[in-house]
Amino acid sequence: MLRLRTMCGGLKLLGIRRTSTAPAASPNVRRLEYKPIKKVMVANRGEIAIRVFRACTELGIRTVAVYSEQDTGQMHRQKADEAYLIGRGLAPVQAYLHIPDIIKVAKENNVDAVHPGYGFLSERADFAQACQDAGVRFIGPSPEVVRKMGDKVEARAIAIAAGVPVVPGTNAPVTSLHEAQEFSNTYGFPIIFKAAYGGGGRGMRVVHSYEELEENYTRAYSEALAAFGNGALFVEKFIERPRHIEVQILGDQYGNILHLYERDCSIQRRHQKVVEIAPAAHLDPLLRTRLTSDSVKLAKQVGYENAGTVEFLVDKHGKHFFIEVNSRLQVEHTVTEEITDVDLVHAQIHVTEGRSLPDLGLRQENIRINGCAIQCRVTTEDPARSFQPDTGRIEVFRSGEGMGIRLDNASAFQGAVISPHYDSLLVKVIAHGKDHLTAATKMSRALAEFRVRGVKTNIPFLQNVLNNQQFLGGTVDTQFIDENPELFQLRPAQNRAQKLLYYLGHVMVNGPTTPIPVKADPSPTDPIVPVVPIGPPPAGFRDILLREGPEGFARAVRNHQGLLLMDTTFRDAHQSLLATRVRTHDLKKISPYVAHNFNKLFSIENWGGATFDVAMRFLYECPWRRLQELRELIPNIPFQMLLRGANAVGYTNYPDNVVFKFCEVAKENGMDVFRVFDSLNYLPNLLLGMEAVGSAGGVVEAAISYTGDVADPSRTKYSLQYYMDLAEELVRAGTHILCIKESRCRGPTLERGSGPRS
Repeated sequence: MLRLRTMCGGLKLLGIRRTSTAPAASPNVRRLEYKPIKKVMVANRGEIAIRVFRACTELGIRTVAVYSEQDTGQMHRQKADEAYLIGRGLAPVQAYLHIPDIIKVAKENNVDAVHPGYGFLSERADFAQACQDAGVRFIGPSPEVVRKMGDKVEARAIAIAAGVPVVPGTNAPVTSLHEAQEFSNTYGFPIIFKAAYGGGGRGMRVVHSYEELEENYTRAYSEALAAFGNGALFVEKFIERPRHIEVQILGDQYGNILHLYERDCSIQRRHQKVVEIAPAAHLDPLLRTRLTSDSVKLAKQVGYENAGTVEFLVDKHGKHFFIEVNSRLQVEHTVTEEITDVDLVHAQIHVTEGRSLPDLGLRQENIRINGCAIQCRVTTEDPARSFQPDTGRIEVFRSGEGMGIRLDNASAFQGAVISPHYDSLLVKVIAHGKDHLTAATKMSRALAEFRVRGVKTNIPFLQNVLNNQQFLGGTVDTQFIDENPELFQLRPAQNRAQKLLYYLGHVMVNGPTTPIPVKADPSPTDPIVPVVPIGPPPAGFRDILLREGPEGFARAVRNHQGLLLMDTTFRDAHQSLLATRVRTHDLKKISPYVAHNFNKLFSIENWGGATFDVAMRFLYECPWRRLQELRELIPNIPFQMLLRGANAVGYTNYPDNVVFKFCEVAKENGMDVFRVFDSLNYLPNLLLGMEAVGSAGGVVEAAISYTGDVADPSRTKYSLQYYMDLAEELVRAGTHILCIKESRCRGPTLERGSGPRS
């Protein structure tokens, strides 16, 4: 049975190999075998990975994700049909740069083609070559073209050979500060350093005078080395106040190359694009023709295949200068898609399969500009603090939507954790309208609808850009942000709902902070800690535990004549009265006195239960440090804790090995008696906790929770016999001590030794 798929060129049979050819008029007609792609892996993460996955799903192609150890919970992993860990043990970014792991995943899982996305390995010729060597298709240009375009010096030489104007600059990377000084002597200032083996604004420094030369050379070299593994720089004459215009190109394997018009990326901060527009506003038609024809000419010069971008600077006189070629999909490809109605990712995949552009219905005469599109990059950066990246959990997320709005995102949802390890992009917002002003109005409305709480974003800054009259007039250049300081006059978010919810939660947990309606004055004196004798505290029950172990300790409890007391002051008492808010600092003050004067206590309950939650969330203390410090001050009295069975000290079931390890570490840090408790007397839950405590060498105190009149014969389910049977089960399971816990209040509990362990 044959599968049919609808494409731009009509219905194509995918179950049969066929031959695709370039148009008869093409001077370089080649006959290539059409090989459909059935499985695509994206060697990337986040938004661009999801963008490619969606395109593949639309084409009926199975998808594969890769993820680092830090990205285990990221959305791109969930969106793919298959997902595999790469870079185990490596730093977060290095995981996505580890070519052997990526190639191994591709080969082991029968991947037909790899899409590199943007960033990471997208412009690495060695990665494209590694894919080719492994028999996996690379969705992008050939390795040789990637290499040529990635080397800015060689790309510059190719542009010159193609007759494309370039900015005056060095023909090869400079190897010393002296060479940079010689260039500045010849061409004068300002000049700009650029990384020879990467882009994105990294390794890029503008120098206006001799005094700035050495410092900026050093910084640019360091940035390039850190970002691309190679600190090589080349030097160009810096064009002042230019527009940054780039042209989208698309080529196939038959020599067909076309352009999809231009984008204006002039709104930049530190050479990082902030807002992108297509087409460029108020661009002279003749200049547009020169830009697009030079882009196609340059692409043909190098034999370019697949999607790419040719970048130019346009000076105030309308002269254009070639900067570089990005041999990959750009972050801002979305605005081109909106105005041309061409899905660039679909086109990339089809070209890699062996389809020609005419096969796809893509001819230059058919590409038309339809309206205007604007893209804003919403990032988790705080513009009030020099765009410092913010991290944390998104508490509230509501996006702007509606007609003419497109959202490309990955981590934009309530509960998402924003990691410090990767790019701060949260969501790309794309607005499409009939003209520049209409698109700007839609974008402004969409940004106003966003509600993001929990992390800072650059939305207030973007709103100022969208409302700026110079921007609305379409007359911006690369100095726009630097020359408009009012863009940083940010309107603070009101955040009324979150503030109200926070207040209500605070009152519910901590109680009201309003003055009490009585005239009583607070105590004018601080509590006085009694004098503690010099020397070690007297022996206590813990000495028996250390000497004779848990069984000997339980035997000593049974043989003791009289009542033994467990003191709950250090935990359960102030949990009931003060929501467990007594600090370690205060507990430590009274601990030496307790050790010297209460050595006959059965135990001190000072840990477990809500201690962990409150110590970390409200007191900002380490609960482990509390245990260690109290143990040092009270060496003679057994410590006791509440263990919620398989829940340990949390509020959900944990894996068995987590509970076992927790008990082991608790015992090592000074815990002695573990009261294992389950409010429903669920035996499997209790048994897991008991086994974990016993394995750690602690004293097992199994608790029975009861309520009601157990002597009432009319109670047939939770009768006295039920509790007697449960007690027998716990004794048979090996508890050292049996605890009977009345569940209606936080009153005292009766604790007795249960006899020798069976």
